[in-house]
Amino acid sequence: MNKKIKHMEPFDFVLNILVCFMGILNLFPFYWLVTSSFKTSAGIFKMPPEWFPSTFHYKNYIDLFVGQPAFRWAFNSILVSVVTTALVVVCSSLAAYAISKLEFRWKNVIFVIFIGALMIPKEIFIVPLFQIILKFHLSDSYMGMILPNVATTFGVFLLKGFFDTVPDSIRESGRLDGARELTIFTRLVIPIVKPGIGALFILNFVNVWNDYLWQMLIARSKNMMTLMVGTASIMQEISPNYAYKMAGATVASLPMLLIFIFFQRYFTKGITMGAVKE
Repeated sequence: MNKKIKHMEPFDFVLNILVCFMGILNLFPFYWLVTSSFKTSAGIFKMPPEWFPSTFHYKNYIDLFVGQPAFRWAFNSILVSVVTTALVVVCSSLAAYAISKLEFRWKNVIFVIFIGALMIPKEIFIVPLFQIILKFHLSDSYMGMILPNVATTFGVFLLKGFFDTVPDSIRESGRLDGARELTIFTRLVIPIVKPGIGALFILNFVNVWNDYLWQMLIARSKNMMTLMVGTASIMQEISPNYAYKMAGATVASLPMLLIFIFFQRYFTKGITMGAVKE
């Protein structure tokens, strides 16, 4: 280890120090959030600050899961995120494969429209989408939370790059063996672009899980709230118990941290493969 440090270039050494410093700087708010959730409200505002809890208070989490339907919020978040992401992956992979490998009229125009849709902020569609949801009586329902989030073109844009890297010879060999287009797509092409599908799954899952504005508009009852919306409602309560609010914020953010830790390798592999062009 010491030999590596000695042979390290000065620029690389400074760069590593800078990266470590930025990492600590970005992780510190989360560290403070988690440790504060095990303190009392008085302990949070204690001066000088208590950097690590001298005594762990679990009452904040007990009150969160007993006094609030936190388990129901977590179930709603998992259900909405998983179903939405699964539908996005299926629809996006089919559309991206068609644009990348099939020949049909107006193909390039359709893809340009997809790219143009990415340039429009989601918030612009909030009012018309909400009116449509109300007309179809889908407010305060899972369908109202899921369907609008499926209508995204980002997955098509991302997966098209992966499908473009698949050689046409694979499709031709499948046709020579008598395979239909759907069989070629599911049996030959999809296994090759699995890293891209994994990257899309993670990106979309995190996006839906962290969605607040749309879920807040749709969820009219407390039991239909997602974990993010439910946690935000706790933050808005006029309560001096800030440690209790910290516990709610920790529960809402912890799943995303775990997903990043366990699936970071697949996410990085998917992004790097999509950037490689033959």
